Amino acid sequence: MTVRITWTEASARRIERQFLATSAEPGVPVAEVVATMLGAHAQVLSAAELSVGVRTEGRTRADVRAALWEDRSLVKTHGPRGTVHLLPTAELPLWCAALPAVPAGSVFASDVRVTEEQAGQIVAAIGDALDGVCLTVDELSEEVVARTGAWAGDLVMPAFQTLWPRWRQVLHRAGWAGALCFGPNRGRKVTYTRPPHFDPLPADDAVRTLVRSYLHAYGPATPAWFAKWLAAPGGWSSALFGRMTEAGEIEEVDFEGTAAWVVAGDTEVPGDGDGGRDPDRGRDRDRDRMRGVRLLPYFDAYGIAAQPRELLFPGAAYQRALAGGQAGNFPLLLVDGVVAGVWHQRRRGRRTTVTVEPLRRLTARQERELGERVEQVGEVLEAEAELVVGEVTVGPHA
Repeated sequence: MTVRITWTEASARRIERQFLATSAEPGVPVAEVVATMLGAHAQVLSAAELSVGVRTEGRTRADVRAALWEDRSLVKTHGPRGTVHLLPTAELPLWCAALPAVPAGSVFASDVRVTEEQAGQIVAAIGDALDGVCLTVDELSEEVVARTGAWAGDLVMPAFQTLWPRWRQVLHRAGWAGALCFGPNRGRKVTYTRPPHFDPLPADDAVRTLVRSYLHAYGPATPAWFAKWLAAPGGWSSALFGRMTEAGEIEEVDFEGTAAWVVAGDTEVPGDGDGGRDPDRGRDRDRDRMRGVRLLPYFDAYGIAAQPRELLFPGAAYQRALAGGQAGNFPLLLVDGVVAGVWHQRRRGRRTTVTVEPLRRLTARQERELGERVEQVGEVLEAEAELVVGEVTVGPHA
């Protein structure tokens, strides 16, 4: 008999596994929190710091930066979808085996693209150039061209109303190969370096591990949702889920009338205890675990990975908090497990003004909790935070 999991049950277990029901205690390593999220989006580092900070008790951006630049338990590199993420350094053998195994095409015109042989030369040159040093992108460009040839430096890659050298189209692949990661900024300039050397896992093992990790964190999920999260071809994802189902690694469940998957045996929801279910009492427990107000920053992992979007972003939230259906472009106000508004913070020195735009009326309890969450944002960012309830007038990803 197929197990049925409701939206309320799925949300309760996702929130609990994301440290959004109960914050991680101070003794939990920052890297462990990032691991539960399957990476923290870090195109803007302050957003990644907030993603980690709102899941922890008493942690600030300084703790995240210490994990990144001092004890090196985190690495800033290219992760899922080729975007910049914080990932646990200990998990690089997994990520750097799984991500290159995902089929991908090129978005560039034929006269811009590099061949697979050229891509391999560029990645090798990047790894050699960055071994033991930190270089700016211009310094790295000189090294890559010197090691490969003038063709790598041709200004043919369209980017931000200008043209970049040809080699930069495979920059993310160097991250996936473990040849490159970000180093500390040099003034306002980004630098790159090479992470510690490691041996990647076998590619097939890594991909299967990634599926299981995704389903543990964000399941039940369909192959299409996994493909969207990873920017992978839908057919490839469906075939992968089929093979893993046949092997008994994952199992199908009924998720609000849709066939979805979880890790084999992982059908328990918060409050199940010995696995038996009292439907009415279980629903009450799940609602209790979901109940509460949370503020999630730009491109927070929960808003990106949790599906289906129409249930996570109900009613007006689907239009207001998404940009053409794409998640991540607005920081999210989460109320009782669903998106109920957007917010924006503007910092001036040691003070930051947090403007929150609720899309529904908040209860007195929720208003008090919102004030506490705004204080938490200030603590994470090491600033004094002021709450303003009103319209957020900035556009997506402002």
